[in-house]
Amino acid sequence: MTLFSNLDAHAAKVLSGLRIVAGLMFMQHGAQKIFGFPVPAMGPFDIASQMGIGGVLELVGGALIVLGLFTRPVAFLLSGMMAVAYFQFHLVPGGVFPLVNGGELAALYCWVFLYLAFAGPGAWAVDNVLKRP
Repeated sequence: MTLFSNLDAHAAKVLSGLRIVAGLMFMQHGAQKIFGFPVPAMGPFDIASQMGIGGVLELVGGALIVLGLFTRPVAFLLSGMMAVAYFQFHLVPGGVFPLVNGGELAALYCWVFLYLAFAGPGAWAVDNVLKRP
């Protein structure tokens, strides 16, 4: 028995923790684009613009991720959105390396959401309540 052998019993709870924290942090990007809150550095953007639509997806999609509601399809959509954001706003103008082009968050969110699309919401999620008979 190794030091880490008992961690498997908690994996679904930690997955929920990852989902909730990622969703809460993602929501801040949407609030920044739509409301100029909590930091008014970006936006507010017109809702009909690409950045406005992105902000709505970040805010609403992030909230759905936090709740664990429609986790897999929402996470898949957000993963794709972050891939587009990385290639459109970071890779093309800034070069290959995420540390240099400022695309670290976009790349990380892309992969976290892709993981959630495959792994599901974890132990604590509205999705789990909805699928009960």
